[in-house]
Amino acid sequence: MQIIDRGIVYPSHLGTDRQSCAFPGVCVSATGRWLVSFRAAPEKSGLLGQHPLICWSDDRGASWSEPMSPFEPPQFDNLTPGSFRAAYLTALNDGTLISALCWVDARDPSRPFFNEETEGLLDTRICLSRSEDDGLTWSSPVFVSSEFDHVPTPLTGPILEFSDTEDRNLLAIQLELNKPYFDKTPWHHRSILLLSDDDGHTWSNHIVTSDDPALRMFYWDQRPALVGENELLDLFWTFDRETGEYLNIHARKTETSYADWSTLWDTDVPGQPAAPVRLSDGRLVMVYVDRTENPAIKLRTSKDNGHHWPVESELILHSQGASQNMMWPGDMLGAWEEMSNFAVGLPATALLPEDELLVVFYAGPSKNDTSIHWQCIRP
Repeated sequence: MQIIDRGIVYPSHLGTDRQSCAFPGVCVSATGRWLVSFRAAPEKSGLLGQHPLICWSDDRGASWSEPMSPFEPPQFDNLTPGSFRAAYLTALNDGTLISALCWVDARDPSRPFFNEETEGLLDTRICLSRSEDDGLTWSSPVFVSSEFDHVPTPLTGPILEFSDTEDRNLLAIQLELNKPYFDKTPWHHRSILLLSDDDGHTWSNHIVTSDDPALRMFYWDQRPALVGENELLDLFWTFDRETGEYLNIHARKTETSYADWSTLWDTDVPGQPAAPVRLSDGRLVMVYVDRTENPAIKLRTSKDNGHHWPVESELILHSQGASQNMMWPGDMLGAWEEMSNFAVGLPATALLPEDELLVVFYAGPSKNDTSIHWQCIRP
């Protein structure tokens, strides 16, 4: 694998509400347009002023459109004001685009997203918006209703589209189950795929993709992808609450039924992954953030469906240099404090023609001065 091109989708604008650009998503439309979404804000950790933006390129990254801000956050129950923390785009098989948006309660912008005393989150819900003109215009965002409306449900990535074993077309929202802001009960974290078999009109079924009843292991930031016919592979950023340390990326897959998943396995790769991508020769590609030393965006490949990712396949895409972004949080509070200081991370990937890979991520000299970068990788 080799980097054949690179650039910046959108640079940080210091002194504005677009100096912290982070949490990118990427998709390639039916026309070949590259679309990149990201969250812009005056600072990384705060809720005040955050808003999602979309840029696109029709010339393979040689130029990018001025960012558009097409999503107006609705009020929940027509009462509670909110803001969008993230937007992730998917190009559906019918040629339309769908955006999954992470809505956060913004009635008190001074309140931190994570409650240090209870480990609860602000009310976090999912909205959907669609585009039928290659991303130029978008429908008004609408809330998703499900059996999990009573708990915060932050997104972990874009909507997936696949068929089940009965050849039904499914849409899946990937999310995490957290707990309400002032809830003092122990945090039972789970990763979920919320399913719709009627083009997103209702979301009445779900798949649990990670769950530790002992409440010790946190399989954060799930990154599922379709890697074969009726085969999903899910990668997890893994935190051991008992020891207060990050473990290697863990993975699990399902081959015949989306309700039956394999046992989780250790990939022997440290860090925080993007969703895997399958090449035409059967290899899987994983882009990830390695913060065990100086933070870096790296890539590895696997020839055995994600069980092994040889170190000799490693390619460094971006090296941050000396930084405080180390992965030694010590406890849950330390983990959340550390996340707020990251100045590089969250790569997202999209497959291009001829097995090329489009990668986007955020990076900059400090947590409140980050830009959105892109790279094109050729096998």
